[in-house]
Amino acid sequence: MSGNHHDHLHTHDDHAPVGATEPRPEYARLERAVRELLIAKGVITADDVRKQIELMDSRTPAMGAKIVARAWVDPAFKTRLLKDAKAAAEEMGVDTSNSATVVALENTPARHHVVVCTLCSCYPKAILGVPPAWYKSSAYRARTVKEPRKVLAEFGTFLPEGVEIRVVDSTADMRYLVVPMRPAGTEGWNEDRLAALVGRDSMIGTALATTPA
Repeated sequence: MSGNHHDHLHTHDDHAPVGATEPRPEYARLERAVRELLIAKGVITADDVRKQIELMDSRTPAMGAKIVARAWVDPAFKTRLLKDAKAAAEEMGVDTSNSATVVALENTPARHHVVVCTLCSCYPKAILGVPPAWYKSSAYRARTVKEPRKVLAEFGTFLPEGVEIRVVDSTADMRYLVVPMRPAGTEGWNEDRLAALVGRDSMIGTALATTPA
């Protein structure tokens, strides 16, 4: 991509990358037709659809932030999270029964993880909710694998040269949750206060946790 700011992975307004667009109209029409057919044949009901939409709407990155904050203050929980993220999420009240395997990856001063799905947009929705548009874009999916440091810089994330950047590819069978490093100056903070520092992008790996002012 060129150096023109319009070609950057992010725009200045909403951090959406090139190619991050709304679903194409034909896919929306296909989804509606299939849904109406399934309802007409009695496979599902309109109430089933409503409940699923409400469930997805209730899932937001705030749940992931709470999980990260707990890991920051509770070493035993962090150990369980890194061993079995789905079970640890269940401890926090997250229903992961219909989710793929979730692996938690801890960022350290020596290693930084960033998540991408090169085939489509596999994402830990039970923990983070609906993925951002840029995560599904072809620009992000292709470039992150080839030039992760440059892509991170376009997100405003600048890492020292000595830090290893490890790109992990999410799949239908395995999703990832990045546990960002706890910011300095937060000693003694409670979980709610810490969770406010954990943004969605930091749990994908394109950003760091917010440093308190």
